Amino acid sequence: MIDPAPADGQPVTPTPQPTVSPPPAAVPVARETPDAPEAPPARLWDRMREDPQYAPEHLALEAVRRLGPEAAQWASWERAQRPNVSAEELAEQAVRKFVNRARLSGAVSGAAGLPGAVLDVGVLAWTQARMVLHIAAAHGIDPTHPDRATDLLVLQKVHRVAETARLALGVAAGRERAGALFGSGRQTAMGKVMIRLGVRLAQMAGVRAAKRLFAKAIPGAAIVLGTWANSSATKDLAERSRQLYRNWGPAGGVPRPRT
Repeated sequence: MIDPAPADGQPVTPTPQPTVSPPPAAVPVARETPDAPEAPPARLWDRMREDPQYAPEHLALEAVRRLGPEAAQWASWERAQRPNVSAEELAEQAVRKFVNRARLSGAVSGAAGLPGAVLDVGVLAWTQARMVLHIAAAHGIDPTHPDRATDLLVLQKVHRVAETARLALGVAAGRERAGALFGSGRQTAMGKVMIRLGVRLAQMAGVRAAKRLFAKAIPGAAIVLGTWANSSATKDLAERSRQLYRNWGPAGGVPRPRT
């Protein structure tokens, strides 16, 4: 703004200029996932449906790719807000969060029949994988490292030892690349695919009895894949994960050898 010219030789007081406050400092925002459990992404479902034999391996690979960075951000943010927080406290926080979500995972789909039952165990397995990666991050283990997919398969008892888990992951990754290049080309009956996929995901989620998986598929039957079964399996997995990672400690992204 230009000050007016002086009148009768008298000086004019300059017009005060409005002050502009500096922008507020950026406030860190926690990278929280929604309270409700989430289903695996659509592309992963397509991959698992086309290759149900290796469904757990496909889920583990995708979980590390998609959920690993989320877990790393969460642990970093929590430590920035609470510099003195211990690894055990962070791990316990993650366990509480994801056990609660696991209790709800049996009702996520809202769908009846076999497809709904398969979706429910898929959501549970995905929730559990997210929990394991958060526990790893709480203990300073890189949740984005490819070895976390191996950990998932061993901790979830899909494979007994890391060597066979790594071999199966390599096969699944190769089939994933081949499918992306050439397409599936399979014409397997959908019913058989869903049964095979459901059994493999139920195994990964800790739901051992097939009758639990298919209880939802029978009209009028009790939903055995309910809060107790889901939370019990998830608590067992949480304890195995904490025992594994608390003994490793940070190792620059590569875990210490198993003892």
